[in-house]
Amino acid sequence: MTLGRQLLPWACALMICFGSARAQQTTVKARIKIIEEEHQKPSAHDENAVLWLNPLGAQTAPGQHRSPAGPLRLTQHNKSFVPHLLVVPVGAVVEFPNRDPFFHNVFSLFEGKRFDLGLYEAGTTRNVSFDRQGISYIFCNIHAEMSAVVIALDTPYYGISGRNGEVVVPNVPTGRYSMHLWYETALPATLNRITREINVAPDNPTLGVLEIPAATVNAHKNKYGMDYEPPAPNSPAYDRR
Repeated sequence: MTLGRQLLPWACALMICFGSARAQQTTVKARIKIIEEEHQKPSAHDENAVLWLNPLGAQTAPGQHRSPAGPLRLTQHNKSFVPHLLVVPVGAVVEFPNRDPFFHNVFSLFEGKRFDLGLYEAGTTRNVSFDRQGISYIFCNIHAEMSAVVIALDTPYYGISGRNGEVVVPNVPTGRYSMHLWYETALPATLNRITREINVAPDNPTLGVLEIPAATVNAHKNKYGMDYEPPAPNSPAYDRR
């Protein structure tokens, strides 16, 4: 028997196993519903909730990531961060370009990645490596109205809800997962209560309606833990428009 004939059964077996593994992937769907706790009624906006699945057991090794479609960037423009919400793999570098005609001072001093980019002028860019898993709430020390969120995940299985609340998580292998939810105005204790173990199977790809109670959030402080003050007219951050 030639070597080629000896290897043929093994090659066929590998092809069958590979095809079977691909067949065991499914698309997980859910419907997010934001509930305003203060008024005990559904919110008119169900977008920008994040759902992610952390594998349990050995079906998927940790550290796998979904490749970003392009450069990861939070642009400062018109005293806003664009986009407001960014989900990135752990270890990703995010660009913070200043596209306003005045200074900004981007910082994050809470959970997740802590950093302070200092004062930097129009047309320049600073970079941040999000080298640990977590949620980073990002602000500008000059303009109180500016805020953004970067969520660094160590799993490729996540989705962000659209305006109708639908979340789609593609290519999820069959197995057990820890399901996590995040919404910007939901309290951490509330999100911890929602976290639960799920089983993903091709015949049961839908998680149904997931309600997230949203609290009223107070205004944030500057990087010194103090209330914001209007910049002085002679400040390099002063906007005369």
